Amino acid sequence: MSKLIVITGATRGLGRALVPKFVAAGHTVVGCGTSEKNVAELKSLFPSPHSFFTVDVRNAFAVLDWADIVLASHGTPDLLINNAAVMNKPAPLWEVPADEFDRLIDVNVKGIANIIRSFVPAMVAKKTGVIVNLSSGWGRSTSPEVAPYCASKFAVEGLTKALAQELPSGMAAVPLNPGVIDTEMLRQAWNDGASAYPKADEWATRAAPFLLKLSAADNGKSLSVS
Repeated sequence: MSKLIVITGATRGLGRALVPKFVAAGHTVVGCGTSEKNVAELKSLFPSPHSFFTVDVRNAFAVLDWADIVLASHGTPDLLINNAAVMNKPAPLWEVPADEFDRLIDVNVKGIANIIRSFVPAMVAKKTGVIVNLSSGWGRSTSPEVAPYCASKFAVEGLTKALAQELPSGMAAVPLNPGVIDTEMLRQAWNDGASAYPKADEWATRAAPFLLKLSAADNGKSLSVS
């Protein structure tokens, strides 16, 4: 059965890698990103019934407007993936500028809350659907010089597990650790060391079927793509 999949951060990294996998499997994908150029590319590659929008998840009003459009035109998501995230430039916590810290929390934590606030009431009304919030190994452990990112992903774990307790029977909220993937964001932290890990496309080949199989039985579980 075809699913409606809504995914943030669809224009780069893991989100971008997932889009063609879901489309090839026969599902409808609605995504957002902040790059108008990359959104235009997605629209060209994956035309209707798929839809892509330029949306900054930090902007609660923009997210709400986007959700209104999606819910009216496509219906209620079967799978909602909060993937959009940024990482701080590696540095001791006291050297991370306040504006950089604030932006990270605004995207990685508040952005998820904005999406949930805008899409999940419709899912709750139908008592169906799975919400996946991308966590990290750094949401369950720590490393030096990425304290802001660790803080945000620990928050994702707690937020998601609490959300899971609030959902009606039949739904699920899952904090998902994607594993270590060679993405632009990882290269920012590890430079050349990132190349030792799988590329995003290779990861998505395994992750897309994993995500599609999630169900109410997984509600509240901290999962990892194996």
